[in-house]
Amino acid sequence: MKTQLTCPCGEHIEGKDEDDLVEKVQAHLADKHPDHEYSRDEILFMAF
Repeated sequence: MKTQLTCPCGEHIEGKDEDDLVEKVQAHLADKHPDHEYSRDEILFMAF
């Protein structure tokens, strides 16, 4: 299960599971990078 992702801006995001990670990454994108949108599959592809 992938639960971590480091955004190219340098922010490290961790979730308790994949669903939580996707939710947190999408919230980060909406807040810090509103011009970028990624699907669940794209987020999990970048996660580790």
